[in-house]
Amino acid sequence: MPSLFVSHGAPFTLDDPQWIAELFQWAQSIPKPRAVVVVSAHWEQAPVAISGTAAGTPLYYDFSGFHPRYKTLPYATPDATTLAQRLVKALPRRTTVHEFTDRGLDHGAFIPLMAMYPAADIPVVQLSMPSLDPGALLDLGSRLRSLREEGILLLGSGFMTHSFAAIRSPALVAHTAAFDTWAADALARGDVDALTAFRSQAPGADVAHPTSDHYVPLLFTVGAATEPSSAVSALNRMVLGNSTRSVQMR
Repeated sequence: MPSLFVSHGAPFTLDDPQWIAELFQWAQSIPKPRAVVVVSAHWEQAPVAISGTAAGTPLYYDFSGFHPRYKTLPYATPDATTLAQRLVKALPRRTTVHEFTDRGLDHGAFIPLMAMYPAADIPVVQLSMPSLDPGALLDLGSRLRSLREEGILLLGSGFMTHSFAAIRSPALVAHTAAFDTWAADALARGDVDALTAFRSQAPGADVAHPTSDHYVPLLFTVGAATEPSSAVSALNRMVLGNSTRSVQMR
């Protein structure tokens, strides 16, 4: 399996036919995974934790301000106990991994997966970010890289730029666009050092990512890749002043 980074979008993106079609077609272009391990921008827990693995664990609706119907969306995935056991074995020995049995997938996980795999017939485990340090996510991805050989999809879910300021002020879109161009170039070169040091190297970083939570899942994807320079953009649109660039790597 490749490793993927997806700009996951808010709940209302499920009402965007173009976004749904693009994600579904992307998923259809790669082999169907045996299972999915997803790291979302919306869960930081140290040292590391996993979501509930029982079949049909209720989703974690970690949002507000949207129509109430979005908190009734179902995505009942199969039992993922075996996947969780394999995941824990791939982590360093003596790593304490807590399972939050009542915490289902958050919207950074279930929103894109509903578009990519609408049948909800693939076991999924969400893994927490141990911190917002890009190096920590890079390391986490590299430790799990071998799972790809077993048909397990490693998915980082964030947003290539995540700026509410750019939504409110069109004049700031130049900053998110500059950051996106820089990131695309660094990915094409496989420049892992630059991607890790984005805060000091990327133009417009403070506007594009006032906080790092939606960027660092990209480093999980890079760490999980065998060839970071193989990055191909599957989605690449500016929406509400932000880049939806989503990438696939070997």
